Parts: sequence; structure tokens; C-alpha cells
Amino acid sequence: MAPVEIGLGLQSDKRAGDYARLARRAEEDGFDVLTVFGDLMYQPPIFPLLEMAAATTRVRLGTACLNPYSMAPYEIAGQAAALDLASHGRAYLGLARGTWLGAVGIDQPRPLAALEEAAQVVYRLLGGDTTGFEGRVFRLAPGTALRYAVHRPDPPLLLGAWGPRGAALAGRIAGEIKVGGSANPAMVSVIRDRVRTGAEAAGRSVDDVGIVLGAVTVVDTDGAAARAKARTEVAMYLAVVADLDPTVEIPADLLARVKELVDAGADTEAGRLIPDDLLDLFAFSGTPEQVAAQAQTLIDAGVRRVEFGTPHGLTDDRGVALLGSAVLPLLRREPAPVRPAATGPGSGS
Repeated sequence: MAPVEIGLGLQSDKRAGDYARLARRAEEDGFDVLTVFGDLMYQPPIFPLLEMAAATTRVRLGTACLNPYSMAPYEIAGQAAALDLASHGRAYLGLARGTWLGAVGIDQPRPLAALEEAAQVVYRLLGGDTTGFEGRVFRLAPGTALRYAVHRPDPPLLLGAWGPRGAALAGRIAGEIKVGGSANPAMVSVIRDRVRTGAEAAGRSVDDVGIVLGAVTVVDTDGAAARAKARTEVAMYLAVVADLDPTVEIPADLLARVKELVDAGADTEAGRLIPDDLLDLFAFSGTPEQVAAQAQTLIDAGVRRVEFGTPHGLTDDRGVALLGSAVLPLLRREPAPVRPAATGPGSGS
């Protein structure tokens, strides 16, 4: 079984130089993967990723996620190739259908076909396949090829998905599936069963697909302040992810009130309505010991990777520093050696 990875997920809202500093610190502390989110109206993730590639030598790097509605598959192939070249083969490609694209006038028809065909087009281009492709959503004319060399033809594919059909697609074609916005260990078995459907249909093992869970993270030695900030962050997306988790029942009146307050710009007030047990299903928050304990429940449930998402702490730098210096050691701690039973005088034998 592949070792469990611990990753950081960064929002692309920082200044030039910030990404390199945070990435360098994260790699030194022992993180395995650095992800940049591809959220609507933030900086395109390729800029942060290229900066982080230049500042690191070991960590894997990728976007979670690009979508084939706002970026054509040939452009996705180009960005994946650029990152893989800049990082000397450390890139992964994240694809998802995307969220909130209606705000910029982009429809999302046939999402499963769009994702599957986009992946086919990307990997045909990266692999130098010039036979052409004719899909329901995308096409490549015969002879169409990239006009530059790529580092690898097959950087690993991650699909972002919660639902049964998206997870089954990941089971057929992806190396990882990311459930974004969840810290709920009960979702791991749900996703595994959904992935298994597609994996077995494709003649693969469900274990071929790593399950990644990632969520808002706020860690601080002041656990109460960290959890208060996490509540505010979670309130902003609770209405989006709550309906996606079949293991959780949230009172309709609570969800409606949270959404009403968020829509009115009262995020902090909305966050105060979220009880502790609900917060822990959608965020990692509190002291380093609390955050490590939450992450360990996901590892025990069988995830391949835990991803600590933005904002990390009360400030970016302090959060990343605490995750690396105080949380990671708790997750990577070796079990105490088993000592042989005493047999000498006074041992009770």
C-alpha cells in the first residue's frame, strides 16, 4: 500500500514571492504535496505553481482543479506540461467540473462526458498521439500535435468529485480522487465504494485510486481563536458541500439561516451558528493536537492523502509553520518500540 501523504492546499490570492517562501518552508518541514486551488476569480494557479516549482526540489505540485469549461483541453495540456517541465517531473493534473461558473456566464453541460473527454484529449496531446479524437464534447483533428517537447506524457491525474458518477469516473481513469471541503472520515468508505464501481468496470483495483480529503484548516496555539476563524470560513461554503455528504443531516432551518447570513455578508455571525460536531466534519481547526487528531481519523479511515487547506492559521505564515512544526510530527510519529518483558528481580515473575 502506498504511504499516506500530507499536503497543503493554497489559495491563489498572494503576492509574488509569498508562494516561494511558503513552499520552501513546507518542503523543509516534510510536506509531500503542494496544491493550488483553481477557484473562480482568483489568480490562475499556474503562476503560483511555477514559483513554487522553482523554490522546491521534492514535493509534488498541482492544481485542484482546472475545469474544461473555462479552459480548453489543449490549454490544460500546455499548463500541465509547463509545470511538469519546471518541476522536473513533479506535477500532477487536477480536473473537476468547476463551481459557480454561472457567475461568469459559462454553462456546464454533460459534465461527466466533458471531464472524461478532456482527460483523453490532454493525454493524447501529451503522449504525441496524432490519430485524432471525435467525442461528444471535444475533438482533435487527425495530425493535431503539440509543437513543443514535454517532460512526461503521463503526469498523474486527479479528479475532484463527490458524487457517485464522478467517483466512478475516477475509478476508471484517475490515480486520485479529491473530496474538497470535507474532513469527515465517514466519507472515505462512501467514496471508496463509489470509486470501486468504476474501477472494477475498467479492470482496475479500487486501491489503484488514492482518496484525498481536504478542507479549510485553521491551527493555532489559541485553539478557540482558530476554531472561531474556521467557523467563519466554513459558513461561506457550507451550503455548497452540505448536500453532497450523504452521511450528514443538517437541520434545514440551520442551513437556511447560515446561507441567509452569508448572502447578507454576515459571515462571522453565520459561523457562530455552526456547532462543534458539524465544524469538525468540514474543517480542520483548533490546536495542533486537535488538528492532528482530526487528520489521524482520516488516515485511519484509509485516505491516501490529507490536504490542509487555506487559510491554515490566523495568518498564512504562522499556520504553515505550526502545521509543519507541530502537526506533522504528531502524524509522522513512530510508534514506541515494544520492550521485552522484564524477567529479573522485582519483575513479578
